[in-house]
Amino acid sequence: MRALIRTPFGFASTAAEVAAGIDLTGRRAVVTGASSGIGVETARALAGTGAEVTLAVRDTAAGERVAKDITGSTGNRALRVARLDLTDPASVAEFTAAWQGPLHVLVNNAGVMACPEQHTPQGRELQFATNHLGHFALATGLHTALAADGAARIVVVSSTGHQSSPVVFDDVDFAFRAYDPWLAYGQSKTANVLFAVEATRRWADDGITANALMPGAIYTNLQRHTGGKGSGKVPAELIKTTEQGAATSVLLATSPLLEGIGGRYFVDCNETETVDRRSGTLGGVARYALDPDNARRLWALSEKLLAGAA
Repeated sequence: MRALIRTPFGFASTAAEVAAGIDLTGRRAVVTGASSGIGVETARALAGTGAEVTLAVRDTAAGERVAKDITGSTGNRALRVARLDLTDPASVAEFTAAWQGPLHVLVNNAGVMACPEQHTPQGRELQFATNHLGHFALATGLHTALAADGAARIVVVSSTGHQSSPVVFDDVDFAFRAYDPWLAYGQSKTANVLFAVEATRRWADDGITANALMPGAIYTNLQRHTGGKGSGKVPAELIKTTEQGAATSVLLATSPLLEGIGGRYFVDCNETETVDRRSGTLGGVARYALDPDNARRLWALSEKLLAGAA
C-alpha cells in the first residue's frame, strides 16, 4: 500500500503561500469560473507565478474587472478573458476551437451547488452538465494543447459532497428518481474525481496528469441555494477564506511535489485517505470515486452524451 502524498502546507495555507517561489513564466493556464470566489484567487496566484492566465467565464464584463484587479495586485499583464458557458456545448466548442498553442494548466473550477431541478436544452441535469460534462468537453477539446505542453496538469475542483452519491449511471439526469439537489451535487462531484482518474490513465503517454480536490468550506456565491453564511451547516472554525480555499487548487497546479502525479484526491493541500463510509468530516475520498472501472464507464458515458448533444 503506497504512502499518501504529504506537503508542508495545510488547512490555513493560502494560495499565495503555496505558489511562493514558483516560476511559470512562459507557461499558460486556464481557470474556469474565475470571475468570483476561489476562482479569482486561483487565477491571482497563478498570475503571481508569471503565467499567462485566461479567465474562462460566462460574464466577460465581470471577468475583465477581475483581470484588471489581478494585474494591479501582481503586475502581470498577461491576463486574458474569454467567454465560456459550460452548459452550452456550442460555447465550449467555440472556446476550444479558438485556443492556439500549448496549455500547461487547466483548472476546472466553475460549478453550481444544490440548485433547484433544472435541465439543459440537451436534457442534461444542470449540476451534472455544469460540474462534470461541460468540463469534460472542455478538457477533451483542449487535449491537443495539453499534450503539446508535455507536462500539463488538470486540476479538478470536487467536494466532500461527493460522499453523498456515486454516479448513478442508469439515471444521471434524474429521469426516474425523484430529484434531490444534494444527491445531484454529490453525483457531479464524484464524476469530477472519476474524470481525474481516467484522464490520468488515458493521457499518461502525453505527460498529462489530473488530480481532484476538496477546497474546503468557503462562503461564496456557490452557496446561494443552500442558505449561505447563516445556515450554520459548517462550524465556524472550519470555514476558510477564499485565499485559503484556493490553496489546494494552486498546489496541484504548481507544486514540484506533484510532478508526474495524477488520479489522486486532496484535502487541505494533502492527499486524503480512502473511506468506505461517509467520513463525517470534510476529509476522505469514497472508494467508488477512485474506482478505475467506474472512471472508464463514466468516460464512455460522457462521450456518448456529448455526441448526442452535437
